[in-house]
Order: sequence, then C-alpha cells, then structure tokens
Amino acid sequence: MRKLFILCVALLYTSTAYSQTDSIKTDLLKEVVIIHKRSLSDKTDKPLSSLDKYLENSDIVNMVRRGAYAWEPYLNGMSSERSVVTIDGMRIYAACTDKMDPVTSYVETTNLSAINVHSAGGPAISGTMDLVRKKGTFGEKELSGMAFAGFETNGSQRVIGGAESFTQPKLFTNVDFTYRHADNYKAGGGEEVLYAQYTKYNVSAIAGYKLNEHAQLEASLIYDRAVNVGYPALTMDVSLARGIIASVAYIRHGWQTKIYYNTINHIMDDSKRPVVAIRMDMPGWSKTAGFYSTLQGITKNHHWKANINGHFNKSLADMTMYSNTAGEKDMYMLTWPGVLTYYGEISGEDNYTLSSKWHATLNGGVGIQNNVVDNQQGYESLTIFYPNMDRSRTRLLKRLSTGLNYDHKKWQYTIAATYGERAPSVSEGYGYYLYNSFDQYDYIGNPGMKNEKSISLNTALLFRTSRFSVKVSGSYFHLMDYIIGRPDSGLSAMTIGAAGVNVYEQLTYANIFNCALDAEYKFGAHLTWTNKVSYRRGAGEHIEHLPLIQPFTYSSGLTFHHRSFSAGIIANGAAALDTYNPEFGEQALPGYTIFNLSASYKFKSLLLKAGAENILDKNYTTFADWNRIPRMGRNIFVNVIWSF
Repeated sequence: MRKLFILCVALLYTSTAYSQTDSIKTDLLKEVVIIHKRSLSDKTDKPLSSLDKYLENSDIVNMVRRGAYAWEPYLNGMSSERSVVTIDGMRIYAACTDKMDPVTSYVETTNLSAINVHSAGGPAISGTMDLVRKKGTFGEKELSGMAFAGFETNGSQRVIGGAESFTQPKLFTNVDFTYRHADNYKAGGGEEVLYAQYTKYNVSAIAGYKLNEHAQLEASLIYDRAVNVGYPALTMDVSLARGIIASVAYIRHGWQTKIYYNTINHIMDDSKRPVVAIRMDMPGWSKTAGFYSTLQGITKNHHWKANINGHFNKSLADMTMYSNTAGEKDMYMLTWPGVLTYYGEISGEDNYTLSSKWHATLNGGVGIQNNVVDNQQGYESLTIFYPNMDRSRTRLLKRLSTGLNYDHKKWQYTIAATYGERAPSVSEGYGYYLYNSFDQYDYIGNPGMKNEKSISLNTALLFRTSRFSVKVSGSYFHLMDYIIGRPDSGLSAMTIGAAGVNVYEQLTYANIFNCALDAEYKFGAHLTWTNKVSYRRGAGEHIEHLPLIQPFTYSSGLTFHHRSFSAGIIANGAAALDTYNPEFGEQALPGYTIFNLSASYKFKSLLLKAGAENILDKNYTTFADWNRIPRMGRNIFVNVIWSF
C-alpha cells in the first residue's frame, strides 16, 4: 500500500496538462438538491430546517431516524455501508458503532450550496452523495452576508447564526456559524417523546487566494460539535459528537488536487437514563487523511475526467460496563479493534457526444484496499471466533458503468448499467458484540468474507414543456455475496436482554427494485402543482423481505408565488407497510397522510417565513423510524433571514 501511495503522489506531480471544461447534458440519474447560493431561498418550505429534512425530499434517499438528530441516509433502499458520502470529495469515516453520526451530521445547510446524489456508479454499490460547500469567487471588492434565526413550537427548537462572504480580485473568504438547540418533542396527540433533545454548534470557513491568472489555492475548515444528544429509539445517548475537517487544494483550470485530514470523536453513554440494567460508556474515534487529484478536459467529442485518490483511516471504539456490585471489576472490551484502512484508486470517465441528440458515458475504476487489525487485544478477541484469521487483508475492488443518453426537444432519456464491488465495513468485518436495538441481537463481524458485488440497471425518462413536466425513473440491483447478519445459536449474547448473536455472513444473492414518478404542472405564472410517488422492494436468498425498505409513498402540493409573496400546502403520506420482516425487528404499520402549510414574504433585505407542519396533529410512524418511535406532531415554525 505504501508503494501505491508513492505512485499516486508521483503521478500528481507529473500531471501538468490542463484543459478548460465545458458543460454537458443533464444526467437524469443524478439528483441535485439545491440548498442556497448567496442567501437562503424563499422558495424552500423551511429554509432553516436540518440537512436531514432536505435529504428526505430526494427520490434516491431515505433517512433512517433514531431520534431528532443525525439521521442515517439510505440510498436506493440500502444501508450506509453500501454508499459513499463525501464533503467536497473528502472521505470521512464515522466514529459510532451504532451509526449515530453519519457524515451528513457534521455539516449544516448554511455550509452548503448543493448536494449531488447519484444513483449507483462511483466507488459504491447503492450510489454516492457529495455535500458541496458554498464558496466565493474572485471579483470586485465586496462584503456580503446574512444573519438568521428560527423558532419551532414543538420541542422549543431554535436556530441562530450568520454568514459572511468577502470578495476581492485575488482573495475570497466564506465563514458561517450555526447554533441549534431542541428539547423533547411531542408526537401527535400530545405524547412527549423523551430523550430527543440535542445542542449543536457548527463553524465553517473557506478561503481562496489567486496565485496568478491560471492557478489558485483554497483552504477550508469545519468544526462541528454536538452535545447532550438524546436518542429515544436507543438505550444510550451521546454526550459528545465532534468533527474537525480540514483541507488544502490547488486548482489550475481543469486540474484540482486536494489533501485533507479529519478527526471524529463520538461518545455514547447512558448517564441521563434513570433506570438501566448496567451503566456503560461507548466512545469511538476515527481519523482519516487523504488526497485526490482530478484532471478534466475536452478532446474533440470527448468530455473526459481522470482521477487518482487515496486515504488512510483508523477506527477504534471500546465499551466499559460498570459493575453494580461493590468490589467487582468493571468489564472492558474493544468493539472496533483499531482497524487501519489503506485505500488507493485510479478511475476515469468519458462522456462521448455521438450527435446533437445522443451521448454515451463510460466510467470505470480500480482500487486496492488493505485492512489491518492494529490492536493486539482486539485481534486476540476476534481469534476466539476465527483462530486462523490474518491480521492484514488486501482486496482488489473493481467498478465499471456505461450509459446512453438521449436529449431532444421535449424528451430526455437515460439508461445505464453498472458493475461494482465493495469490501465489508469495519463493523461487518471486525465488529465485536455490537448491539442492534432494532432486532435485539448482538453482532459479530466476519473478516473472512468476500467482496460484495452488484450489477444494476438504472433508467429514467423525462418529458417537459413550458408548463408541464413528468419524470419516471427506476433501478434494479442484483447483489451477489450480499452481506447480512444471521443468528448463530451456538453463541451467547453479551448485552443484557439481547435475544442472541448474529454473525455477519453472505447470501448468494439479494435483489432491490426502486421506482419513482415526479410531475409538475404550472397553472399560469403564479400557481404550481407538484406530485411525487415512489416505491421500493427488496428480497434475498431465503429472505422474502429485506428490512427497512420503503413502502409506496406519495406527496402532492400547491405553491403560489407572486412578487414578494409565496405560500404553499403539501400532503405527504405512505401506504400501509405490509411487506415487513419480523426476524429483523419489523412490524406492520398503518398508512398515513399529513398536511403542511407555509408562507413567506420577502422585503428588500429581509425574508420572513412561517408555517405549520402536521397541522392535523397526526400520530404516526414510518418504516424508517427505528423501533417505531413516533414522528413529531403539530409544529409551528418561524424563520427570519436578513441579508446584506
């Protein structure tokens, strides 16, 4: 692996060619969630909502909710192990064994300009998500910014912060700060949901300096800190979740090279719970250092991109169980045994223009991943189950995708086929008695598993006129050597009250199908009607229903916009969940429909936005709510944004 990293660095410094990039036709398999550009938008239902709620609007993404904070993104109905989420292209590894700190939890909507979500393809099986941060440009000397505040009645949620942007011919800076705080919320009917509180601070900064007319340097930093975070669906809360993410980039026309470093610290404990079987602390640490270098350009009909990247990560987590009996020793064990990950990859992409209507894409890459169990105690613990396991294992990961795109007048069509592979995650390969409160099993990793492989077919069709548009999209994933935890009756659970032990193993196959329809109609210049329906289905070898798969869901809304005033009403709902799997802790759920209202008025420099969510105070839960915790009941919100 060290030789691979040296080769990567050498290639970076020998790649001196550059080319001016050009725009290409829209990719229907890619969703771009626009957050804001220079100021928060009055066209958003709730501009100061959390990033989790923005992502819920995506056809590709479901957000699995364990509390009011830090929801886990599922892409195309698959858990986060099967996707890659980056911030400006930077790889970040979570530090929580219970998935309570996804990458999306370490940024704020005020940090971002857009979220690029791509179905399948890239260095993942289910898809990729890149959180694109806002940044300035060089230009005439100018100072701009905004200050904002928001309040919500349910849970007494409040958000306050500000942002500034400074520009001059050879320098730009962007700095923003956001503070969020919420207490316990109430479900429909007034039932209080305990342990749902959280407090969060986020600071983000980017600076750019123009070296000359051809090159520039950029430096960035994110500091994110959440404290006293409750998780009503779990048996433990989080006393601290802290992320520090830094990078330096060199940009020369179509060539960009970035080095980055991030450290994540996540501490779970149950000190705020009045009654527990035994007191526990479960801290986790993750440190990642990496780089990437991307060169893109145009050669005749080819719009091409080449990328070389690599990163190193160390993931460590432990658990201390404190004895309730005087004189007895506390119990300690490593749940992630100091796993080192070395990864290097070379990839390329070509977008070839066949004609004014047709273009084809080809994308491929090959990566090498090496995992090492660094901690001796952790290694010895795993050898209890795997006496012949190697301390180090190297894998070759391959991917290839090809697509065909048609775009002419009112019609656009895309079809793509993808092959990809992934290595088991740290938990799947090396986890040690990780308790899953959903199915109430302890989980043990399996370092001997093969790469999981996927063949997928993605397609989308768009028809558009000046007043009407409709998009139909679908995807089918056939996964081989599918990784999933299965009961091992020969092992005893470690967690008090656990039903047993699941050991990660591989099914011969699993299949996942997704489909969605989006439609919009404009009644003149001021009134717009939008509609969306989607459905997923998943099954595997000897498993009729894969867990946490979305049933039929829908939304329909009317928006009125005239000059400085806008208002909207939207209905969201889902059919009953009857394709569930009790083996994984699931149960049937009734269907539901909720209604939301919002209105805004924009003055010269002030935006006032107010609304009501779940206005009928419906008590409901969804397939994505861990342990079926209820969603928030009626909530009135006010957002105020002042721009200068």
